[in-house]
Amino acid sequence: MRQATQSIPTVFVGISDPEGAGVVANLSRPGGNLTGFANFEPAIGGKWLQTLKEVAPNVTRVAVLRNPDGLKRIMTAIETSAPAFGVEALECSARNAEEIARVLGSVAGQPNTGLIMMPDPILTISGRLIIDWAATNRVPALYPFRSLVADGGLMCYGVDVADQVRRAAFYIDRILNGEKPADMPVQAPTKFELVINLRTAKALGLTVPPTLLARADEVIE
Repeated sequence: MRQATQSIPTVFVGISDPEGAGVVANLSRPGGNLTGFANFEPAIGGKWLQTLKEVAPNVTRVAVLRNPDGLKRIMTAIETSAPAFGVEALECSARNAEEIARVLGSVAGQPNTGLIMMPDPILTISGRLIIDWAATNRVPALYPFRSLVADGGLMCYGVDVADQVRRAAFYIDRILNGEKPADMPVQAPTKFELVINLRTAKALGLTVPPTLLARADEVIE
């Protein structure tokens, strides 16, 4: 959309780190014809590590599966936060199913390994592959979206996408009433959801702490 037009007002939903990805010049003043709602900011990286360590305290290395073409600032945040949680962050870059299988194969069998899957359409399309790999190799994994946990993933800590879509309608209304996207700040997520799949936790031999269960928005049993 950014390449197609610099004049038609556009409201986006669900873009991770839009400033880092070059979608907007600045979060507070986008400066062009695009504005909208980010689903993840760089600081989320530390929260993912914290949540994964709560459910799998023995993890000492975390494979971070990401598309190398994006989300560099979130990856940097994970690498920066990792020492505080006593883990080593391993960047695993992949752009398709074949590359995903290869990079995951490179960490298979390493003891005390966890997995964080970055939010990216390329990775989400291969969600079944990633979930099955984690189950086969008994790797505790954290995913960005609830749907992946419903499909058998261990847990997710991510944004409530439906809430962002509802909020986007108000931005569209403001634009239709004369406001300019250039002056409308990109909105950060305000509603997150923690979802835990207890069936998967049991299969992995993990005991989810009661404190974490109490914070969960949904528990799949």
